[in-house]
Amino acid sequence: MDHPLDSRHLQAPGAPVRAGVPEHGRVPKYYAVKAHVAALIDELGEGGLLPTERDLAERYTVSRETVRQALRELLLEGRLRRQGRGTVVAGPKLEQPLSLASYTEGVRRQGRAPGRGLISLESFPCTPALTGATGAAVGEPVWHMERVLLADDERVGLESTYVSVARAPSLDTEFDPDSSFYAYLRERLGVSFGEADERIETVLATPREALLIGTPPALPMLLLHRVSRDTGGRPLERVRTLFRGDRFSFTAHLDGAEM
Repeated sequence: MDHPLDSRHLQAPGAPVRAGVPEHGRVPKYYAVKAHVAALIDELGEGGLLPTERDLAERYTVSRETVRQALRELLLEGRLRRQGRGTVVAGPKLEQPLSLASYTEGVRRQGRAPGRGLISLESFPCTPALTGATGAAVGEPVWHMERVLLADDERVGLESTYVSVARAPSLDTEFDPDSSFYAYLRERLGVSFGEADERIETVLATPREALLIGTPPALPMLLLHRVSRDTGGRPLERVRTLFRGDRFSFTAHLDGAEM
């Protein structure tokens, strides 16, 4: 039987030096269990069914609450996911590039099937806060499109897009909400993206957002704000996208000439 304080399991290859181990050397029980379960995750592979909390508690001679704490961290890190009444090994996180590529294009590059589910598409008078991002004057109509992001039919995010009705007058009749908005602008309207400003922060989803994405409210989210302009420098869109923190990571290519 494994023992949770067996230090040989606490330093996985490639992990940060002394990862998770306090300088005084006393290893928290939950972290020792977490290290054992992490090794078990590697053995089981993606989709593998984890033993029950009771079985893990007996295996590592700890309380079920200690096991729960270890599993909570592994769930938040995206290494595990709930499936029905059990817990299974999650696949690798989706990598979303910080570039002017769309979500659809980014997911397809990783061999996954992208999709979106429309929640609402409606127009409203532009507010002062949206004038600079959409190019619309106060009171002019602006579209608001809200969609759930999917990857292989798994809900992984929530996207809100704001664009001037003058830019896309037939958005409500000729656009397929399951497709790429960027491809629609480029191929149907002849609008090309020139540049964008992005900001990323960590947040907790609101109860409504958590319900739409299908996650617990306490799950950390990655919130991306984007304001885009066309090749002529004119404001084009404002996007607010929530990504599941346990299912996404962001990547960027850095050019040494800019450093």
